[in-house]
Amino acid sequence: MERFNPAEIVLMRKAGQITRDALNFVETLIKPGISTLELDKSAKKFIIDSGATPSFLGYEGFPGSICASPNEMVVHGIPSADCILKEGDIISIDLGVIYKGYNGDAARTFPVGKISPEKQRLIDVTRESFFEGIKNLKVGHRLGELSHAIQAYVEKNGYSVVRELVGHGIGKDMHQPPNIPNYGKVTDGPLVVENTCLAIEPMVNMGRKEIWLIEDGWGVITRDGLPSAHYENTVLVTKDGVEILTL
Repeated sequence: MERFNPAEIVLMRKAGQITRDALNFVETLIKPGISTLELDKSAKKFIIDSGATPSFLGYEGFPGSICASPNEMVVHGIPSADCILKEGDIISIDLGVIYKGYNGDAARTFPVGKISPEKQRLIDVTRESFFEGIKNLKVGHRLGELSHAIQAYVEKNGYSVVRELVGHGIGKDMHQPPNIPNYGKVTDGPLVVENTCLAIEPMVNMGRKEIWLIEDGWGVITRDGLPSAHYENTVLVTKDGVEILTL
C-alpha cells in the first residue's frame, strides 16, 4: 500500500473533490432520451474545465472519459450514441480524474426517470454495502474484514457479489496494489496501514454472481440478464478513521 505525506494528501483530496463534482454533474443530465455518448462528452468537458484530466480516456485503449453501464451491464460500458437511456433504466457511471499527478475514482448507479422498487432497492443495498464495509476498515486490521462485511450485507439482502472485479489501491496510478475483493474471509488480505488511499467498489447483482465479457472486450454483463449496481468511493485511511474523498 502506498503511503502519502501531508502534501500528497491535499492533492488526493482535490482529485477526489473533482471526481465527486463530475459525478454529481453527470447525475443532473441523466434523463430518458439522452445517449451515454452525450454524458461522456459533458463529463469530459467538466473534468477538463475543473483543471483535471479524465483518467479513463485512453486507459489501456478505453475510448471514453466515463464508463456508462446500463441495467444488466456491471461495469466498463463504452459510451455510445446508440445507447439511449429510457424511462425505468438504471445506469452505472464510473469516472476518474488525474489532478497534478494524483487520481480520484468513484462510481454511482442512478435511476433514469421513475424506476421499479426492485431496482431502487438494488441501488440502495449496493450503496449501503459500501458503508457497512468501511466500518471495518481500520489501521492494523486485515483488509478481509471490509471484504467480508460487504459480502455479508449483500447476501443478507438476497443479492450476489461479483467475484472477478475488485477494488484497488489508488494514488499516483489509478490501479495499484492491493486488490480489494467485495467478498472473502475476515482473515484474508494484507494489514491496513495508515495514510493510504483505497478505491472501495461493491458491484452487486440482483440475480446470480456470474458475468460475461461482451464482444467489444470491455463491457461486462450479468449472465442471467438481471440488473447490476455499482457504488465506489476513493477513501483515505488514517489512524483516526476513514475519510471519504469522493463524497
